[in-house]
Amino acid sequence: MPLWSALLLGAVQGLTEFLPVSSSGHLALLQNFIDIRGLTENALAFDVVLHLGTLLSVAAAFREDMKDIAKGAAGLVFSGFKTKGAPERRLALMLALATAPLLLGPALEGSVRRVMEKPLFTGIALCFTAALLFLAEGAKKGALTEKDAPYGTALEVGFMQLTALFPGVSRSGATLCGGVFCGYEREFAVKFAFLLSVPAVLGAAALEMPEFILNGLPRDMLLPCAAGFLSSAVSGYLAIKAVRLLIKKRSLKYFGIYCVCAGLLTVALSPVEV
Repeated sequence: MPLWSALLLGAVQGLTEFLPVSSSGHLALLQNFIDIRGLTENALAFDVVLHLGTLLSVAAAFREDMKDIAKGAAGLVFSGFKTKGAPERRLALMLALATAPLLLGPALEGSVRRVMEKPLFTGIALCFTAALLFLAEGAKKGALTEKDAPYGTALEVGFMQLTALFPGVSRSGATLCGGVFCGYEREFAVKFAFLLSVPAVLGAAALEMPEFILNGLPRDMLLPCAAGFLSSAVSGYLAIKAVRLLIKKRSLKYFGIYCVCAGLLTVALSPVEV
């Protein structure tokens, strides 16, 4: 794989994993419309590396929150799951509840991918992401945080995350919008969506890791994987910072406009037969 391909794919993964514009959709389009040599035979290993890069960016951007979550998780166990007056325990429990629907993911993913692998469907899914963003932009401002959000809302956000099984539906966009629809304070909706990506990314990497370990990493992929890892980590960190800044200004509509344009262009360039 050429170094420029690794850097490009890493940057696309990092930016689109956290900007609400769909990483799976953009990577699928790159693979469909751009001939990137060396990707097919090393796709699994490279995908694991890019996921780990985005995981590093979340850990760096939310390091204090992740410390609190670790303390909260431990506190839940030792307190018998008592959460009153302990927002870090409530947040840990909310993240666990929101992650639970992902257990349905492996059973659904194969069917979804077979139906939605064509660029035409990716374009339609990008337009769906845009619709979510426009609706969230106009939603009533919420005030719920980990201190008072009902636990049921975490499950609702978790089920919203399942829509990201469709290439073109943004995982971060779906969970962020889900939080806004549930009445979360916008900054908390962003934080919750990005923290929720940690178990999702870890789960995706864990599913691929056995085959990755079994097959190993070709020597000629060491440099591209290192470049892709750094590119996804740096671009992911910048994307997180950008979304946290823009959400304060109620600027989700700009991501929605981008998704509409990208989706319609994809549909226009896609073959008619489905």
